[in-house]
Amino acid sequence: MRAASPTIGAGTTRRTVEEHLAVILSAASALPAESLALVDAVGRTLAAPVHARVDVPLFDNSAMDGFAVRFADVAAADAAHPVTLRVVADIPAGSSVDPTLLPGETARIMTGAPVPTAADTVVPVEHIHGGFAESTIAAVVTVSPRGEGAHIRRRGEDVRAGEEVAAAGTVIGPLQATAFAASGVDRVEAVRRPRVAVISTGSELAPTGGEFTRGRIPESNAILLAASCRQAGADPVLVTTVTDDDAVFGAAFAHAVDALDADLVVTSGGVSAGAYEVVRSVLSDRIAFASVAMQPGEPQAFGQVGGALVFGLPGNPVSVAMSFEAFVRPALLALQGRTDLQRPTIRLPAATGWRTKEGRRQFVPACIDRSDPARWTVRPAAAGGSGSHLAAGLARADAYAIVPEDVATVTAGDLVDVVLLS
Repeated sequence: MRAASPTIGAGTTRRTVEEHLAVILSAASALPAESLALVDAVGRTLAAPVHARVDVPLFDNSAMDGFAVRFADVAAADAAHPVTLRVVADIPAGSSVDPTLLPGETARIMTGAPVPTAADTVVPVEHIHGGFAESTIAAVVTVSPRGEGAHIRRRGEDVRAGEEVAAAGTVIGPLQATAFAASGVDRVEAVRRPRVAVISTGSELAPTGGEFTRGRIPESNAILLAASCRQAGADPVLVTTVTDDDAVFGAAFAHAVDALDADLVVTSGGVSAGAYEVVRSVLSDRIAFASVAMQPGEPQAFGQVGGALVFGLPGNPVSVAMSFEAFVRPALLALQGRTDLQRPTIRLPAATGWRTKEGRRQFVPACIDRSDPARWTVRPAAAGGSGSHLAAGLARADAYAIVPEDVATVTAGDLVDVVLLS
């Protein structure tokens, strides 16, 4: 990589990506919690730790289909010197029986069934001559267990009642919900989902799928933002597109904040220094507009109106996508009480070279070539590079590359930080 000049431009000051994100996160505190049944809690974030209500396992149980025995009875068993035991009971899973086993006696037992108090070991059925079919009355043990306690799952060996199963901030997935259920927990305290309003601005925007007259283009930002918010765990309560009319935008914004009680409002377009910048025109006295040293996505706006965090993003689709990843997504996760706000990042060699903009951190929608498991590579998803208007290239993106501000050129083979989207 060839280093760029550290100078941003005479008389120009920009907020860094870290500075802008710090302002945002200082305002994004976790939303209130609610009690949820496990079936409804998947995808949510724990607001409080989960503690086991019962021991896991609940009781000593068999890890194998086989025979519950006294180890002393079978310690010397082998193929040349088998040991014959009298079968006195049958214990299927779910049974509550606790048969007495005298020396020389055994009970047939199934996986998960409680081990008799008098037994201390389980012999797998594979080590019984003739298996279950020939062991209804007597069991002939041909292989000694490895030791006392073999093939028994001990009560509480996974977790004891009262111990922490998961900490606050844990994202509840299928595995976590299973662990809670196995611990006897049927409800959890989880942070409620953020309520999000999406307002896409632009008189040039027309419904996608229709016919487009001169000067009109398909609307895509509302779709991008609503889908991205859902993927980040939020509930869009408003998804709308408005023209560059102050009154129309103002009404939509007021409806989102006042009537819908949105926790977060995200707009696209209308934040630059042009003549029809509707977001800037309506909200300039309520939120702050900044120039962030990033490309694409330099013009940004953020503030709080009432109880809502308000984001003003640029209008070009790639700028919207990268701005959402850099700023809106971390805020949505913070509102949910998450402790890890960033996606996983790896470092990969560039498959091809490209130029960057001097003095700005570049965010490039990218695709990873995984054909060689030992050497992944990355390239821009769009043939034209990182242009903010190259929306079709987003279809190929499964990551985005981040190029530091002091790098002017990426050369094939250079190692690049790559943020994984899937």
